[in-house]
Amino acid sequence: MVPDPKPFDPKPFDPVPFDLIAVGRISVDLYAREPHASFADEQTFIKSIGGSPTNVAVAAARLGLRAALATGVGDDELGAYALRRLAAFGVHEAFVECVAGVPTPLVLASRNPPHEPAILFFRDPAAPDTSLTIGSIPADHVESCRLLWTSGSALAIGSTADAMRAWMAARQRRGVALDLDYRPALWPSAQDAQERVREAIALSSIVIGNRGECRMALGTDDPDAAADVLLEQGVQLAVVKMGAEGSLAATATERVRVPTISVEVVCGLGAGDAFGGALSYAILHGMGLADALALANAAGALVASRPTCADDMPSLAELQAFARLRGRDPEGRQRDE
Repeated sequence: MVPDPKPFDPKPFDPVPFDLIAVGRISVDLYAREPHASFADEQTFIKSIGGSPTNVAVAAARLGLRAALATGVGDDELGAYALRRLAAFGVHEAFVECVAGVPTPLVLASRNPPHEPAILFFRDPAAPDTSLTIGSIPADHVESCRLLWTSGSALAIGSTADAMRAWMAARQRRGVALDLDYRPALWPSAQDAQERVREAIALSSIVIGNRGECRMALGTDDPDAAADVLLEQGVQLAVVKMGAEGSLAATATERVRVPTISVEVVCGLGAGDAFGGALSYAILHGMGLADALALANAAGALVASRPTCADDMPSLAELQAFARLRGRDPEGRQRDE
């Protein structure tokens, strides 16, 4: 039997004030209660917060990581609500800026269809989360956090894009995770997205994306081919989410595929972010590649079976119980029958 390769090492720093700092958008999200209604129908909604990097920070905090979020909210009641929810989830707000004169973004999310719900963004072009500057995260925190989680959509517009590239460059590819997080509505064009994301890949040690995002960034939606391109570009860990087919992860010495866990999907919006939070937890706890993917898949499946994103991110105890129920031990490995 070939021994397991050494787990991926994000080269943590000592001392470590934050396990994870996530950068990017935040919004107040309204999730439709009715599973098959469209926005043209009568609907009622559940209020929460969202935005991919926000959800990842919440997911990480719920699993016990010391997580912070770098973003901006409006100086309004929705911004105050978002700040209260972050505090309740245990996400540190030291790098959340309150911006006067620009409203906190609002998002409507349907559950029709459940796997890929329709989304309506209500964002000012100069949304508060686009105006971060390089001083929004002090240099010592940029240097000392164990994992800097960056969102591709944060590269689309505003000073946040420049600040994020500077923070990534300062890390010199040490523990820099890039979630491709492609939302076409937030970009001027697909070409702009591809150019900026490719620049960010050159600054990243970990890149995560689904097939569609890989097609946008790399020109291929074949998981193995996408992983090959990323590794050739100096990425240490390439992760491709394949929906119902599971996920693939590759390093220079190892490549694994882990099947998904079948659930009845209630709302698929938060699954990828739950995956990201659990993957961060697994990496920072030194789990092997197959176990890390299995835990991330379990987190994604669990949240897909729930109606919201941030509010439904699992605690570690919930995730372990779900993994055991679905035939995997607490670290995500398949149990012997």
